[in-house]
Amino acid sequence: MPRVVSNQRAKFENDEIFRKLSRECEVRYTGFRDRPLDERQLRFQTECREGHADLAFVATGTNLQLQFAANAWSDRAEDRVSTREFVNFDREPGKVHLKSQFILNGVCVVWRGWIDLVRLDGIGCLEFDDERAEAEDALLREQIEEYNRRLREFEERQRQYRQEQERQAESEAEVVQALLRIAEPPSHPLTQPPP
Repeated sequence: MPRVVSNQRAKFENDEIFRKLSRECEVRYTGFRDRPLDERQLRFQTECREGHADLAFVATGTNLQLQFAANAWSDRAEDRVSTREFVNFDREPGKVHLKSQFILNGVCVVWRGWIDLVRLDGIGCLEFDDERAEAEDALLREQIEEYNRRLREFEERQRQYRQEQERQAESEAEVVQALLRIAEPPSHPLTQPPP
């Protein structure tokens, strides 16, 4: 199953949800809502340092489970590392600046934003991820080529099977015709009744 759509940029630019989320708007930490604020603040900072957090776009109610790690696309956990590019507590006092790469509705995107460490809200938006989109498009083309190759092989096997079945049916028909000729009594002029 392909992870991305065939024309990611067009979908990003034309889809209503992407148009809304690509504008900077208010975001909020949504984890541990039942806990006191001081505990939520501590858990948020811990989650960011671990490389993940649950955030929501307030205006649309869109909830995201973000991963803040370089090489987020790698299948190996040891490749996905949280770096200062993705989680930066030092850029502004009292805020953490975050970046996350992922695929949303078949489109490669980057979430960028900041969260106030006291209020647990801030500003964020989605951007189209050109670099990752190209890599995913290449993977999509490879998947399509592999699918088409397998489809051609299947169709060729089906064609060969049908031809073999036809040859076998023809052979059986010839054997039946031969047996019928043998089973027919010979027609001699002497054995025929007079007119």
